[in-house]
Formats: sequence, C-alpha cells, structure tokens
Amino acid sequence: MPVYQHATYAGETVTLCNPHIRFDLHKRVTGWGWGEVSTPDGVCMAVLDHLGELMIRDQEIPMRLQADAVVHETGDFGDRLTLEVKSLIVKEKLKNTSFEPWLNYPLDQHVMVGAVTITLPPDRPVIYLSYRLISKANQYARYVRGPWLKVGEGTFGAARTDAILPGVEWLIDDEWSSGTDWFKDPWAMRVAPHPNKVAAPVMAMSRDGVGVGLAWEPNQDATGWFNYRRHRPQPVFASPNFVDRRNNHLLGLMIPAAETEAEENRIYAEPPLALHHEQRIQFDAEIFLVQGDSLDVVVDWAQRHGLPEPELRWPLEEALDRIAAAYVGHLWHEGKGFGSLQHPDSIGPHAPAFADAYIARYPNKPLAAELQRRVAWCRAQPGRAAPEPLEAAARAELLRRGRDLLDWQRADGSFPFEPQGRHYRKDDFVVATTYLEPMGLAGDTALDITVLPALELLRLADATGEEPFRAAARRALDFCLPMTRPEGGDFWETPLHAPNLLAAGHAAVAFYLGYRAFGDERYLRRAIHWIRALLPFTHLWQPQGMRMAYNTKPCLCSSDWYFANWVRDHVQWEALETFALSLSLGIDWAEIDPAIDWDRYHLGVTSAAFRWMLDHRERNWLPHNLPWTLDLYEQGQLDVCFADTHNSVTGNYGGMAIPPDKIAVNILGILARREGETL
Repeated sequence: MPVYQHATYAGETVTLCNPHIRFDLHKRVTGWGWGEVSTPDGVCMAVLDHLGELMIRDQEIPMRLQADAVVHETGDFGDRLTLEVKSLIVKEKLKNTSFEPWLNYPLDQHVMVGAVTITLPPDRPVIYLSYRLISKANQYARYVRGPWLKVGEGTFGAARTDAILPGVEWLIDDEWSSGTDWFKDPWAMRVAPHPNKVAAPVMAMSRDGVGVGLAWEPNQDATGWFNYRRHRPQPVFASPNFVDRRNNHLLGLMIPAAETEAEENRIYAEPPLALHHEQRIQFDAEIFLVQGDSLDVVVDWAQRHGLPEPELRWPLEEALDRIAAAYVGHLWHEGKGFGSLQHPDSIGPHAPAFADAYIARYPNKPLAAELQRRVAWCRAQPGRAAPEPLEAAARAELLRRGRDLLDWQRADGSFPFEPQGRHYRKDDFVVATTYLEPMGLAGDTALDITVLPALELLRLADATGEEPFRAAARRALDFCLPMTRPEGGDFWETPLHAPNLLAAGHAAVAFYLGYRAFGDERYLRRAIHWIRALLPFTHLWQPQGMRMAYNTKPCLCSSDWYFANWVRDHVQWEALETFALSLSLGIDWAEIDPAIDWDRYHLGVTSAAFRWMLDHRERNWLPHNLPWTLDLYEQGQLDVCFADTHNSVTGNYGGMAIPPDKIAVNILGILARREGETL
C-alpha cells in the first residue's frame, strides 16, 4: 500500500527499482498520477505529489495532470515510464452529484495535455523526469507546477537533519527556511527566490544519513510565447512545508518565474501568467538519493555534472601584468607608498602581497623592475624591512601571542566570542543591537571563532616547539568536530551563526594542518568536509546574458539585519583569501580531495575576479557608503581594483574597490602549480 494518505488510491502500482533507489508510481481513482521515492530497503523518503498541476485564474480548484495508461519500456537506458497526461476536468467530476445543480465551472475540456516520462537508469540512484506539456486554451495561470516533491511525507514528516538550497539556505536543527534568524522581512522570505540567486540548481534535504536531491536545468526555457519573455523554472523551497502547511518539506519547480525581486515568492502569481493555445511548457529534472547529509547531495550533483569550465576575461599572465601595471601606476604614490585613493589612510610603504613572487618569476620584465624599485623604497623606510613569515618572528613575541591564546581558551577547547573586546572591528554589532537586536551574544562561540585560534596555535607550535600550543590547538579542533555547517566568519557585521564561506575556508585549512600535525584521520575527513562546504556558496552555473559562474556568496544572511543582502549579492575576496592562505601553507586541495576538480574550482574563483576588476569605461560600478569616491572611479583611479559586491539580479557591481594583490597571489599560485613548482 502507498505511504501517502492524501491521494485516493485506485489499487494499481508500477514499480521501478535498481540496487540504489525505488520509485512506485500509483494510480488515483481519476488516473495515474503520483509517485513515492524510497531507499532500496523500503524507506519512503519523498512523495512526488502529481505529474504536473495547473491552477487558473477563473477556477479556484487546481487541476492535476494525470494519465489513463502507463507505458513501461526497458532497454540499455534502464526502465522508463511514459504517460500521456491531461488536466482534470472538474466539471465532469461534479456531474450527477449534489453539486451539479449549483456549481457550473465553464471548463469542459482538458486545458493542458502532454507527456511525462520517468526514467530510472540501471546503475545510479537517480530518477530522470521530463515534462512536455501543451496549453490547449488561452488562459491565465496562477501557476503551472512541474516536479513537486514532498520530502518526509508519511514517514519522518518535518523532522530533518539539514537542508540546502545553494546560495539561499543552509538549515540545521529546527531552523525554518525563510526564517528570520539571519534576515528580517522582507529579505527573510526566500520560498521562491529570483532564479539568479540560486548558486547551484539543486535542492537538498537529509534525514538519518540519507539525502534527497531535486536538480533541474536552470537555463531551460520552461515556457514562452511569440516575442514575449522566456520563463525559466522557478525553484520553490520550504522546510518545513509552510506553503501547504503540512508535515513535510517541499522541493518544487513551477512557472511563472520571478524576473525582478518584486516578483519573488509568488507561489500564486498575481498578475497571472497568460498562456496561449498550443503554448509549450517543459521541465527537465532529476530526483536522487545520496548516502550522507545535504552537503553530500550537493557534492554528488557537482561530481555527476562536473564543475563549469572557467571563462577568462584575459589570459592569466595578462591579468597578472595588468595588476602589476596598476601597482606601478595609479596605485603607487611617490614618497608615500602603495594604496588606493578610496582609502587615503591606507596608503603607505607596504609591499603588495604578490610583489616578491612576481619579481622572482619575471626578473627581466620592465614591469617587474619598476615594481622592484618601489618595493625597495618601501622596505628602506624605518621599520619596513622585508616581511618575515610568522615562524621567523622573534621567539619572545611568538610565545607571548601563544600564551594569550591559551588564556582565552576555555576548558572545553572553545574560544569565546567577544564582540566588544578582541573581536571588535567596527561598530556594526553595537548599532544592530541598539536599533533592533544582537547578531550574536558575548561568550558564545562558533566554528570560525574557534578554528582561527586553532590554526594560529598550530603555526605557533611549529615555530616554537611549544607542546602546550599544539595541545591547545587539538582541544579546539576536537571541540569543532561535531559541527557540520560553517558559521562565525564575517562576525563583525553578520549574525554569528549564519552559514558562512570564510568560516568553511578557515576550518578546511585548520583541520588539514591538524591532520599534518597529529595524523588523525578524523581531521582529514573534516578538512575535506569543510573545503567542500564552499560549494553551496559558489555559483556553479550562470544565467544566459549574465556572466557569474564561480562568483561566491560570503554568507547566507544580511549585514546588520537590513543593510546588505548576501543571498542576492556576491563577494569574491573570501574565496580568494581561502586559496591564498592554502597556497601559503603548501596545501593542495586537488591532491587532498581528488573527487572534486579543485584546480578547476581555484581557476574559476580566481578568473571570476577578473570580471570584478574595475574599468571606469564600463560604468557598471557605484560606491555604497563612500559616495564621494564615484569621482575617483570616473577618473580611472580605481581601475584594476576589484569590486566588493556583485548583484546577482541586476549584474551590477558596487561597494569598496579592493586592491587586487590577492588576485595576483592566486594567479601566481595557479601558474606555479601548473608548472610543478614548489609553492
């Protein structure tokens, strides 16, 4: 018998099964039309509520698409079910009932027909869905739903281990999607976000070691007519399912799709979507199961589909030379040093982070000679000798720093959050607490708050040989072992426990250093987990007409509750920082985790930053809290610096103009690794 109790079962079922997944297609009394997705041992993980559903403006009752018959084929492709579907005619179902005398719906024909195919390959836990539908009338649709998956329905309900909609949500424990934990309304509502905000076209949910995924083709023309705009599939994500207000989790696709932020979250479109006679509607999707959690679902999708090929605005060495030219040009101020006029106080005799490696790599380049002359001037200034690695600093200073860290560490291995003490960066926390509520509590902790000291302690232990530093680092790492979601980065302006990319990067590096130090395989597994945790923040596709592949979200939250939306906006410096730190410590993620093409990913996030490098002739950047710097931009004084933010909906850049030396550091690291050099 079916698990699903909210469909009238007609007693017929067709089953597709392989060693990894099972799909049962059931027949309602009105026709074939819903399915159940189960593990091989029979645990129902999700219900496919229908084979499509249409709701039009002029009838309040939705019309499911269903079939009178099902055709079952078998071949090298596996097993396939084909169903010729048609919309329910509500008027027919009222005929000869007590409702007929007083209800008279005008529709007396199938207003939507088509074919749905369900394919199960022989050797993978993936169910492929194809919807090819046709409107048979001129009508106004509140929605047309394609795959509509209710995870946990009839079994574990709203219970859940975690859930991810990449770039939008990462839920753990009892958190609600579209909750106000990290946002306040209206930004908090993300049930049907603008499609551009979704970093990877896959929704993930897990429970008790099994993950469920729904993936789709984000650039598919789901529908369109004549020369009107095309609609892409609109993802719908509710955990728990507050859309239907039922005890499950909703992963779905529908049209119409939001074209602007003002059109987001319209599960029932207003105004409705005009459908025309013979207009086509299509969805291609896949439902799949994975052993593990929601991150494992995202990783599985990335492995099966592959990471996108990076698109380079310039060849690597040309981009590198552009950066070097900027540092010997408008980012150099004779008699003062390097820096950007956007922040005059930052100009000083400090060498760019990439300078030494660039000069060593290109000893005969005029640009390198010019850069060398400027760097030499900086280091000739009082107190400005060539930078030494942490390990070469004065022993007394290293010991003092290490003992400070020991004093801050608590007995359980964690480090406390001190927003008005050692973690104070700017007054965002104070302001947010004053006008609304705290973004984090003093004395609390989070992944980044504890792994950063652990990382530093490991390096201090290597430099000094002090065993207490090493032991303290191990206690800190052990404290973080149970954590699964990266939190605590960007603590200076965002909610402390919001999902965060920078925390993932720091944790990956810290745990790998821990593995090096102690040989503990648990640390290696956590290092791999945390580097993979970058994927849900990374755009692994791009919409037609807007280049944003490998752009990254810094966190899935707001700044100061209302002042920046990091589900809408990308930030690239944190991914660059993660790989620059890894390079400096000789960490090669492609070697550590060969299941993911980390060399391609590294090239992707680095070359994506080329798009962010400003060119005043393009006029696609505006300042935020420093409006006077627009004049600098228009004069070309910020050229080659890279923007702080990119809006995934408008495609425009804004915010600070960040010096590009970290881009150059990553380019040099990529070139060195390609040539087999020691980093």
